[in-house]
Order: sequence, then C-alpha cells, then structure tokens
Amino acid sequence: MIYTKTGDKGTTSLANGARVSKSDPHIEAYGTADELNSQFGWLRALLEELPPDDVQVHVDQVAVVQNKLFNLGAYLSFAPGEWIKDEDVREIEQWIDTIQTELPPQHAFILPAGSQAIAAAHICRTVTRRLERLMVRLSEDDSQKAEKGADEQLMTAIRWVNRLSDYCFVLARKCTILQKKSPIEWKK
Repeated sequence: MIYTKTGDKGTTSLANGARVSKSDPHIEAYGTADELNSQFGWLRALLEELPPDDVQVHVDQVAVVQNKLFNLGAYLSFAPGEWIKDEDVREIEQWIDTIQTELPPQHAFILPAGSQAIAAAHICRTVTRRLERLMVRLSEDDSQKAEKGADEQLMTAIRWVNRLSDYCFVLARKCTILQKKSPIEWKK
C-alpha cells in the first residue's frame, strides 16, 4: 500500500527512526531537496529535447546531480554514512569551470528567460538557493551538531549546494548558446 496512515497526525520518521513534526527543519530541508530533484528532472527532459551537439554531457551531469540530491536527502534525514563528499564539490567545480570557458563575458544581469530550458535552469538555481538557506539554518542549530562529524558533513553539503546554484547559472547561460539565443538582460 502507498499510504501507511503514520503521518496522519503531522509527524514523520527520519532515517534514524526518530519521529518528528512534518514542520521540522530537517523535513523542510530534505523536502526541498526532493522538490529540487523534480525540478532537475524537468530540466533534464528539456535538455534532452535540444540539438544533440554538446548537450549529452549536460544531461549526464544533471543525472549525477539528481542522484546526489537523493544522497543529500538521505544525509538530511540522518541516514548513517557519508553522503556528500569533498570530491563531489570538486566535481561540480570542474563542470562550472568547463562551461565557463565556453561562455562570453557577462556585462549585465540576466533575466531568467529565453526558453523553457533556460528558465528551468534558473528555477533550479533559485530552489537550490532556498535549499542552501535551509541548510545554513540547520548548521546554526545546536541539535545538528550533537552527532560527531555532522557539522563537517553539513558544511561539505552546504558547499556542494552552493556550487550547484552556480552550476545552474552557467548551465542556463550555456543553454542560451546551445539554442542560439541572446541573453535577456535586465534593463534598469
């Protein structure tokens, strides 16, 4: 059965077995990670519709991101293990550096528009920023630090999420090039 009725009173279980309110900051954070994963699924579908040159690498990167977001959700729900690592941060930095070599200099703020893929990448960017804010709140919460090593893991996860928003931004710019569009610049 898909429904268990265990959450009918506004509580849910974390991976460590603890029951908490559905308004708990950890639930909010991993729920946002799940929401972001769905947004990346939509972005991935849109990328798959673009002309094939240079797109597959980004489709593959987004697939990696989606798996890492599940890892992040596991970590945020107190599943034991090391879910987001320093290597993950370095990997996404390499993606950003590679994409940036293909982009023209930016001279103005860019509006999140131009095509569905561009807009979807920006939606991913903004939901990622929300997730980052939620995770920073968790890092400031003393209960998160009760578990040995949790603070270090959380800081690594925050760095990864921070880079993920940067990746979304440069990917949106790359989609502009792939679709032979001009960036829509902010006009004061």
